[in-house]
Amino acid sequence: MAVVKPFRCVRPTQGQADKAAALPYDVFNEEEARKAVEGNPLSFLNIDRPETQFPVGTDPYGEEVYQKGRELLEKRMQEGVYQKDTVAAYYIYELTMDGRSQTGIVGCSSVDDYINGVVKKHENTREEKEQDRIRHVDVLNAQTGPIFLAYRASEQIDRLVELRKSGKPPIYDFTAEDGVRHRVWEVKSLEKVEAFERLFEELPATYIADGHHRAASAVKVCLKRRKEHPDYTGAEPFNYFLSVLFPHDQLLILPYNRVVRDLNGLTEEEFLDRVRENFFVEKAGERRRSPYQPDQKGRFGLLLGEDWYCLSARPELVRRTEGDPVRSLDVSLLQEFLLEPVLGIGDVRTDKRIDFVGGIRGLAELEKRTETDMALAFSMYPTSIGELFAVADAGLLMPPKSTWFEPKLRSGLFIHELD
Repeated sequence: MAVVKPFRCVRPTQGQADKAAALPYDVFNEEEARKAVEGNPLSFLNIDRPETQFPVGTDPYGEEVYQKGRELLEKRMQEGVYQKDTVAAYYIYELTMDGRSQTGIVGCSSVDDYINGVVKKHENTREEKEQDRIRHVDVLNAQTGPIFLAYRASEQIDRLVELRKSGKPPIYDFTAEDGVRHRVWEVKSLEKVEAFERLFEELPATYIADGHHRAASAVKVCLKRRKEHPDYTGAEPFNYFLSVLFPHDQLLILPYNRVVRDLNGLTEEEFLDRVRENFFVEKAGERRRSPYQPDQKGRFGLLLGEDWYCLSARPELVRRTEGDPVRSLDVSLLQEFLLEPVLGIGDVRTDKRIDFVGGIRGLAELEKRTETDMALAFSMYPTSIGELFAVADAGLLMPPKSTWFEPKLRSGLFIHELD
């Protein structure tokens, strides 16, 4: 049973949403973040990445940086850029990219559901990344970036969502610079709020699609506050984390491609001979003319020199990994039977010879990287939502960088205060 509650949202006032909404803090490096906030004082990225308000070289984890984030949020509230709703509500959040739409429900998921495994995860988190968001949430006394959750589609929830969308017009409707359209409807009537809450209670589980570090940080802030308030009842806002829940059949997962710095001391021919031990290798295209994107599971694109190749996993590899929800993933096949034995890349979390390129950047980015700082690239077939569910349901974890969801949820549209 999933517990997802309505909440009193801090959100942009009318006419401010398009100016405030920003891509998530973790899709930018520091240089990109500084450039993105130039001339955009209302962009929520100023608050999400407050080091951009200081000179280059400032420690982004310094106490004064987090305090600046809180100061900016309070300032925007005072200026009327943001308002706090007077009643608890859900919100319907629709994102449209390249002609396809996905519609989620914004609410607050239970920290206890995360602890007890009702909210399922599929990735490990890194302590240093958690600590940054723990400090950010704790100092701001608010969760500012929603966790992207998925659930197995429910016809009843779909009908209720469509009913609300067909009623009053949205409170926000704007198209961001990247061409993604964002529309938001408020759900505040007691009848509809209670209906959504009951339907969520019928879900056996929800799944973290994107935002593992934000979720883990929200949980740790909650546990910290429970220690500080031993008389807590469980109803306090800090016992919940901001989330947007989407039905699985509306989601788009793009591939998470790989680039590698060198051939591990091998010549190109030696490398291809080693690859042929576990994969069929067939030339599939040429650089800048016909890049290769795999069209089915078990196939991989390889860019080496001026040529694109199609790598197909040999049947014995498929048989050896069949039935194992993690080993059978394409990212796992590539790691176990090529990256580690041939290229000597054991731990992709720490090895500096490998980097990852989100599918939204396209194959042109792989060609660019192999012309600048990398020797070869792999284009991947995307992990499916069914594979994600299977891994999470088994209580297992995917390898790092297994999924890339698009479009990205905007920060600054929904803020959940912790008291």
